Amino acid sequence: MVSLPGPDRSADDAAVTAVTVATADKPAKAVEASHRSASRSLRRSRLRLSDVLRLGGTGIKARPTRAFLSALGIAIGIAAMIAVVGISASSRAQLTAQLDSLGTNLLTTTAGQDLFGNSSPLPQDAVGKVRLIDKVESASSTGVVKNSLVYRSPLIDRNASGGITTMAADLSLLDVVAGQIDRGTWLNEATSQYPATVLGQTAARRLGVVTPGTQVWLGGRWFTVVGILKPVVLAPELDNAALIGQGVATSLLGHEGNPTTLYTRTADSAVNQVRDLLAPSISPQSANEVKVSRPSDALEAKNAADQAFTSLLLGVGSIALLVGGIGVANTMIISVLERRREIGLRRSLGAMRGHILVQFMAEALLLSTLGGTLGCVIGIGVTAGMASANGWPFSLPVIAVAGGLGATIVIGALAGVYPAVRAARTPPTAALNAQ
Repeated sequence: MVSLPGPDRSADDAAVTAVTVATADKPAKAVEASHRSASRSLRRSRLRLSDVLRLGGTGIKARPTRAFLSALGIAIGIAAMIAVVGISASSRAQLTAQLDSLGTNLLTTTAGQDLFGNSSPLPQDAVGKVRLIDKVESASSTGVVKNSLVYRSPLIDRNASGGITTMAADLSLLDVVAGQIDRGTWLNEATSQYPATVLGQTAARRLGVVTPGTQVWLGGRWFTVVGILKPVVLAPELDNAALIGQGVATSLLGHEGNPTTLYTRTADSAVNQVRDLLAPSISPQSANEVKVSRPSDALEAKNAADQAFTSLLLGVGSIALLVGGIGVANTMIISVLERRREIGLRRSLGAMRGHILVQFMAEALLLSTLGGTLGCVIGIGVTAGMASANGWPFSLPVIAVAGGLGATIVIGALAGVYPAVRAARTPPTAALNAQ
């Protein structure tokens, strides 16, 4: 048998060794690359929005009573702030509508005092002088009739007059002061010459007069009530007065005819100009003894006072909102402590710190948002109820509601920062070993 020469074993061994080394190196690099890729994919993992909402709602659903009480603290603060803003805005809307209907061009002139403190009556022709002033649209007056008290009957005690004042009124008074009749009619050319009277709203209530036709004891005589006024906003002194005609006041009650109060309507653009001319026109030699005022200024001053009070209430509402935010933070801290094993289990299964942070931040935001939404609903309801009860137009700035919801989100974020960071920094082993 002829034997063939064998292969070169040394060359074969070298080739095998080279192949083995190359084969061994290649999987190692591939494994290392896969590890780096997996690490990068782990670092870049993100929770979907649906997962964030589901995780955030888990803690709320697990403890609904605690969550409701925490959200209620936020709701009370937001409801207080929205209700205060809404009620104030509705009140201002009512005042604006009222001033628009009544006008801000009414000026009131009253008699003052001289240098010795004595009363300085207005001249009898004061109304005529005022009507001659340029830009004056209309003028009227009332004069207090002295020693003419009003009673329900002559049997009433003389000291129980109720503070009702008898006034002689011009027939044009109602138009000038924008007054309205509630029941009955206003004085006319006929009734102003006879014992007839029109009672203000407060005077009628104090005398117990409900319907026209009733007689009252006025100045020692029977007068028939022909009308009852609605409250006069720009001339509240008429509400507690018994108004009679100038003729009967002079003939039966001895009224001298001097007006006590003048009411002047001017063009809107000339209010300040006419205001400066009223006193010197009525009493050129003693203009300083005549007082001129603008009734609408008093209403606007009242509105300014209401706004100051509103600012105070807003401060109280802000404190309540802050207390609610502290309640949310307290709830979240307790939730982190109670759920340490859950945190450790999630970390062991691959959840990153960012996932835990997002979960608890989402829970705090959901909790505060629920409270804010509830507070907005309550605040809107309270505003609507108050506006309806007082007959005001409903007015609530949209920015107040949007700002309230925005405030709850900010407070929820601030309240959830520390608990969320604490939960994210909890080591998995320590969390799993927690009792």
